[in-house]
Amino acid sequence: MPHITDPLLIVTDLDGSLLDHHTYSWQPAADWLALLRQNTIPVVICSSKTAAEIQVLQKSLALEGLPFIAENGAVLHLDVQQHSDSPALSSQVLGKDYSTIRQAMEQLRSLKGYKFFGFGDVSEKEIIEWTGLSASDALLAKQREASEAFIWRDTDERLAEFATDLALDDLTITQGGRFYHVMSAGSGKGPAIKWLLDKYRQLDGREWKTIGLGDGPNDVSMLEAVDYAVVIRGYSNIPVELSPLQHYVYRTQSYGPEGWSEGLSHFITAV
Repeated sequence: MPHITDPLLIVTDLDGSLLDHHTYSWQPAADWLALLRQNTIPVVICSSKTAAEIQVLQKSLALEGLPFIAENGAVLHLDVQQHSDSPALSSQVLGKDYSTIRQAMEQLRSLKGYKFFGFGDVSEKEIIEWTGLSASDALLAKQREASEAFIWRDTDERLAEFATDLALDDLTITQGGRFYHVMSAGSGKGPAIKWLLDKYRQLDGREWKTIGLGDGPNDVSMLEAVDYAVVIRGYSNIPVELSPLQHYVYRTQSYGPEGWSEGLSHFITAV
């Protein structure tokens, strides 16, 4: 198991993982966040949230300046200023932009009558009702760059048909804790993490050990891309099933930030 003094990289989902699913509180994870900060261990947020949302949360969590992965891996942000001598380190938007994705979804809805509501279809009021976010945070959630979050109001069979139609436009659907998400095929949390790890290794040549923490089906590719996977107990009826090639898996008894701390305590030797 890794020691707190090893070159460690923590990659974490937010909602239902580091943040409580209902209250968005992270305080139960405060002790571990402080310990990681004291040992200069990067905590990389990897979430379906937008870059605008994550940057605000980074300030609250004292994680400013660290890389993060937004919109389920469709958007990557690195601390370019810190690594200004390394031009290979830069921000990336993977695949198609938001307006192109929205156009494809709207065309299919018009042609085939699919029943769904995306963030681009509604006001902040509806997003607040769906999520419990504050008005200011709901505005940040609408600042999308490369994916669309939506609620499906049709049958499972029609959802499968919708996914097939989107695939013809090189788009894919992933399921999160609250919403479905449409983004470019080939992008995702797993590929984004692999890209980020390559950049870290280029930077200092060290072989980083990675621990990933997530609670939902959209976290599977992330959890399979790290060395140690923590599956946080969640509220979804869909199980989080990982490849048998992922040998180090811990499933927590606790939910949210309590489970987050439980998972790190399981894998990291801190004394």
